[in-house]
Amino acid sequence: MSVIASKNGNVFKYNMSFYYQSTIIYFVVFALYLVIRGEFVEDSFILVTKDPILYFLALIVIFSLLVLLYYLFLNKRIEISDAGIAFIDRFKERRFAKEKIIRVKFFRERRTAKPKRLKIVRIKIEDRRRPIMFRISDYDKEDDMYNRLLELKSFVESR
Repeated sequence: MSVIASKNGNVFKYNMSFYYQSTIIYFVVFALYLVIRGEFVEDSFILVTKDPILYFLALIVIFSLLVLLYYLFLNKRIEISDAGIAFIDRFKERRFAKEKIIRVKFFRERRTAKPKRLKIVRIKIEDRRRPIMFRISDYDKEDDMYNRLLELKSFVESR
């Protein structure tokens, strides 16, 4: 089903570019600090291992890499179909029928300097106490997702 849905543009994967970029930047800073801080003695490179900043940078790189691998393993995605909306990851799948959706609201993110679009979506479900909230910009194919959510909103408001 997901192959057919992805051809139709109904599956929106979690955007991992922030995690890739931050991991690469942290690794480059770590490598540059390692090269600059290391000692060149008689045509050989001696690593300075007693430097606490080196350990701190190594911990940041390792933590960033673990977070990246965790989100890759989690494989988060949102599927918007004619039947409703589904929030899927590796461990759970929450599906909500269109008939159970009470309200779909769009909000601007307050902290952005240039509000490109209504970024935060709040979906109120019939049997849930709290609404589901997510950012459109956190997922791939933002424009397609925004259009599909507008269709969902118009369906909900027309009932």
